[in-house]
Amino acid sequence: MGSWHPECPERLAAIQDRIIITGLAPHLEYLNAPLAPIEALERAHDPAYVEMLQRSTPASGYHVLDPDTLLCPHSWEAARRAAGAVLDATDRVIAGDLENAFCAVRPPGHHARPATAMGFCMLNNIGIGVLHALEVHGLERVAVVDFDVHHGNGTEEILAAVERGAQRVMMTSFFQHPFYPYCGADNPMDNMVNVPLPAGSDGVRVRAVVDEIWLPRLEAFRPQMIFISAGFDAHREDDIGQMSLVEADYVYITQRLMGLARRHCDGRIVSSLEGGYNLSALGRSAECHVRALAQL
Repeated sequence: MGSWHPECPERLAAIQDRIIITGLAPHLEYLNAPLAPIEALERAHDPAYVEMLQRSTPASGYHVLDPDTLLCPHSWEAARRAAGAVLDATDRVIAGDLENAFCAVRPPGHHARPATAMGFCMLNNIGIGVLHALEVHGLERVAVVDFDVHHGNGTEEILAAVERGAQRVMMTSFFQHPFYPYCGADNPMDNMVNVPLPAGSDGVRVRAVVDEIWLPRLEAFRPQMIFISAGFDAHREDDIGQMSLVEADYVYITQRLMGLARRHCDGRIVSSLEGGYNLSALGRSAECHVRALAQL
């Protein structure tokens, strides 16, 4: 989206470099992301919006969707592959071909609303994956866990519209508040477990949220699969927000979710990258998250 933009290609390079230098890479299976089919996108997004994204992708230069979100000539394909990674991971994890999966993708997705791009996001990768699990694979209960310095407003909006949402989907999250996108403090439905936190919140506070608020609700829900919107911009070194997490906190969250997954859904987890803009902190945090998923 331009050399000035924090949502830059170097983010994925930072993650991959860290995975290589820490010796984690040989323990992982790498898969290329396919293009998501249009019908999968339209489960989560208005068909007119999907068509607009495709039509507005420029042959050169940039097309501005909002002050934070721009299309370049490759954005449409990149967005379809980001969603396609989550779809493919969902298929493979449900089939038992993979224990779990981390989708290192750009652009992120959790701000993308049904008919609006927002906050660096064009397609809601996790929302698309959840609806694929429900509608194509026939799962009855799917959980979404969003840890990011920003509220996943787009995911919330998409999931709130799911038929019989309180029975089929549960979303848990924490985020800095008040902060962009300036919503989420009020849970719109019983299946939304949002926990707004003040600036400066550290791992002690976040771990208490996980243990005392998230997990009791998730245990009662008994999900058949867990999707994670994995944002690492709540790290204390990330200047885009003002929270104070460190790598050990992401390990703790991941391990607690893995325990939940083992108890209720045969370990089925698909995680997808959201925020994280300090390249060093992002690389370290994502590597720790993937290492915990791989139980290494």
